[in-house]
Amino acid sequence: MGNIIKPIVYTAALDMKQTEHGIKQIKEFFQQNLSTELRLRRVTAPLFVLQGLGINDDLNGVERAVTFPIKDLGDAKAEVVHSLAKWKRMSLAEYKIEPGYGIYTDMNAIRADEELDNLHSLYVDQWDWEAVITREQRTLAFLKNVVERIYAAILRTEYLTCETYPQLKPFLPNKITFIHSEELLKMYPDKTPKEREDAICKKYGAVFVIGIGGKLSDGKKHDGRAPDYDDWSTVAEDGSVGLNGDILIWYPVLGRSFELSSMGIRVDKESLVRQLKIEGKEERLGLYFHKKLMNDELPLSIGGGIGQSRLCMVLLHKGHIGEIQASIWPEDMRKECKELGMTLI
Repeated sequence: MGNIIKPIVYTAALDMKQTEHGIKQIKEFFQQNLSTELRLRRVTAPLFVLQGLGINDDLNGVERAVTFPIKDLGDAKAEVVHSLAKWKRMSLAEYKIEPGYGIYTDMNAIRADEELDNLHSLYVDQWDWEAVITREQRTLAFLKNVVERIYAAILRTEYLTCETYPQLKPFLPNKITFIHSEELLKMYPDKTPKEREDAICKKYGAVFVIGIGGKLSDGKKHDGRAPDYDDWSTVAEDGSVGLNGDILIWYPVLGRSFELSSMGIRVDKESLVRQLKIEGKEERLGLYFHKKLMNDELPLSIGGGIGQSRLCMVLLHKGHIGEIQASIWPEDMRKECKELGMTLI
């Protein structure tokens, strides 16, 4: 059985019809704002890719992809995507996107190894986006600027949603705070990474935690990140390590931190080789994607994913992601959620 995060007091502010209307409005409005802020054009994305090309992402390195044989390809294996970080970068090259512009798409995935709770589902839906950058833009300052623009789009969407449904009151702060995962460790040395995120999000309301994937001064990672898409090992202009991170907010409905987006400046040739060596995955250099990157056939880029159901859940003040999306849940969880006022679709 999955785990339930129990709200202290919970009553759904919107009924099912209002919820479905709200989901539609949020998705349409936010993706248009995201597209405008980052100058992105929409493209069509795959649900699955061929196994063994290095195109699929393994996220923090341990999740198993859902696979199936393809009859007309001699039972060659296909994998349902985990995310589209590498595929998007290849698409930037294929579409010949210029620096300063990019693409976004609807990404749908199945993560069979997910531990189910209020925030985690077998079904993942997010806006995956990727933009071409120059060598000079591979900086922490540029990363922060992009984060602020994404957060501005989230705030505008929250305003629209609360205007549409006056029973919903805005709670997000006007600005997002930046902090490095190493700073968090020093601030809360006796806490786990999740407890640190809770503490800093409760303090500031919205936070971008920088530098996720590499080991900190205590020899542990704040969280896992695959070695071949985000750059988590380059030393930034302020001396900190890593050019990636997560957008987190404090979510009062559940009384905890809540991740809305994982994003970052992507690896270049040097950081790819360095990170593969750190993780002992150097054999990946022989894969299709990695060869293209090492042969300068892919542009430098920045990109990430923004959870669609998660954003809707937050802006509609829901207690469980199953109130937003249709998925499979343990029957015990469905029953307990209903008793708590959370009716799962």
